[in-house]
Amino acid sequence: MHYRSSFKRYLMLIVAVGLAVAVTACSAQPTPAPATSAPAATSAPAATTAPAAAQPSAGEYEAYQPPYGAFPPVPLKAGSQAACKNLAYKGGKPNIAYMPPATEFNYYIAIGEGVKAQAAKLGADTFMLAPQSGADINGQMGMIQDVISKKVDAIILSTHDENAAAPLVKRAVDQGIAVIIVNSDIPNFPAPVHGVVGYSQRRGTYKMGMYVAGMFHGKAKVGVLEGQPGYHSTERIGGYLDALSQFPGMEVVAKLPTAWNVETGNSAMMDMLQAHPEIQVVVAANDYIAIGAAKAAESLNRKDIAIFGNDGDTTGMEEIYAGRWTGTVNTTPFVMGEVVMQVTYDCLNGKYPGGWVETPVVIVDQTNVLNYLCHPETLYPKPSKTYECPK
Repeated sequence: MHYRSSFKRYLMLIVAVGLAVAVTACSAQPTPAPATSAPAATSAPAATTAPAAAQPSAGEYEAYQPPYGAFPPVPLKAGSQAACKNLAYKGGKPNIAYMPPATEFNYYIAIGEGVKAQAAKLGADTFMLAPQSGADINGQMGMIQDVISKKVDAIILSTHDENAAAPLVKRAVDQGIAVIIVNSDIPNFPAPVHGVVGYSQRRGTYKMGMYVAGMFHGKAKVGVLEGQPGYHSTERIGGYLDALSQFPGMEVVAKLPTAWNVETGNSAMMDMLQAHPEIQVVVAANDYIAIGAAKAAESLNRKDIAIFGNDGDTTGMEEIYAGRWTGTVNTTPFVMGEVVMQVTYDCLNGKYPGGWVETPVVIVDQTNVLNYLCHPETLYPKPSKTYECPK
């Protein structure tokens, strides 16, 4: 499907809100504006009281420079910051557990590859422990308990249920284990943590939402494929809706939840298109949902639908290159893994003041997707083939 018409009359609005939607094939590095405060949480509960410690000064936050294009940290909400100075670690080679919510999502494996790469540079030991299914909340909670009992030096954690994890996070922090939340922008995790590392979910999809509105001249029937109910789905879908709501002609006609995966993305898309064949655009909470949605659209011979995701999954980018769907917010998971390992290591060594470290994102479509497929060392899984890359 080709959209070649100009959307100049919407460009001024996009500029006015400070988001550039133009994407060029030569822009391999994203340039989001750094946050000046942690994003407002819309559904994460307030944190319990943090261990008593003097909070870092503004100068300490500004002085800390994370690597790989990430921005200096900004404070978490009051009472949410545990102090990196109150740790059991006393030096030597640290043992760090990386605990994503599931192994079924390649995205978390890509973060883990970045974690391993940076750990090797730093001389740290790391291992990954996770259930197979993202729906296995009890399984992940049991694994966290096991890791705490083994007295690791730090836990890099991502979870689909912050409330279930909070008592265990508190136990870990109370025992002097550093806990850094990854792939998140929650400024008030429901128990105090030592840090949060991730991209701004709402800002990333807001940027894509403006891109979508421009592509369609501000007029289209839109379907929304959400993730499982919770903070992350609310923020990602919220960014899309915040952008599209500025264009009265961008009408959201249907919303359906998914379980974040290809299968439920496929079934939800089938249901949505059968109930609302007028849909022209579908925005999804992650790339796995978008991959499933594209399969459904293909099976229904609906080549006229533009589909947008969020992640930067390798398979998703290959499908975008092949024209099966349209674009994604590439949240650079390998880079996120590198950054969170460095932040964790610096927390153990008293160099990181705490706060939320924002990692980079970039809109990817057919015009610039080769910039990423041509660097397989930063992707997991690796691309299915070798691409002819621009020189």
